[in-house]
Amino acid sequence: MGMISNVKEEIRIIKERDPAIHSALEVFLYPSFKVMLHYRAAHRLYERGHYFWARWLSQRGVRKTGIEIHPGARIGKGFFIDHGNGVIIGETTIIGDNVTLYQGVTLGGTGKEHGKRHPTLGNNIMVGAGAKVLGSCTIGDNCKIGAGSVVLGDVPSNSTVVGVPGRVVKRNNMALPQETMNQTDFPDPVKEDIAQLQRTNSELINRILELETQVKKIKKEET
Repeated sequence: MGMISNVKEEIRIIKERDPAIHSALEVFLYPSFKVMLHYRAAHRLYERGHYFWARWLSQRGVRKTGIEIHPGARIGKGFFIDHGNGVIIGETTIIGDNVTLYQGVTLGGTGKEHGKRHPTLGNNIMVGAGAKVLGSCTIGDNCKIGAGSVVLGDVPSNSTVVGVPGRVVKRNNMALPQETMNQTDFPDPVKEDIAQLQRTNSELINRILELETQVKKIKKEET
């Protein structure tokens, strides 16, 4: 895809994903737009073996936007970073089509792996603000990663993940069209666990009361 085609594609994606935008000209002010232009050019240099110049161009994008995308990362079509400050994408990261990241997301390594040491994200994925996906794990298609979650292992397709460490709280979601990729409609596993403990505690108390009543009845009969 040429330079003009890249610009048109980035404008289309941002206008589709961000309801705050009112004109095509505003796109040129977006950090996501600026960093993706730097990334596309740096990635071409990286693939040709010009590693220094690829990193040099990439770092210019970091200084302008606060978003760090290693030029070695592989990113598919329809990629969008909303706001974006603090987003980090590592060298061996692979990102599929129609993926949305929010501010503060890290797609990084754990410091232990060699070779493929960063995540692989499938298609139609939303990663919420501040979430961390670390290591050479695979996130399947049509997944949602809740804000602030820390994901260290593979996630099956059609799943919702929340928590630290991240845990799957919902499976077999419908495919995620971009207009429904919000960060609020997530189950609360802590709340659910507390509710379950309360139910169990109530059942145990009732059982103890029943046993105490039976013991008193037996003692009364004996006397």
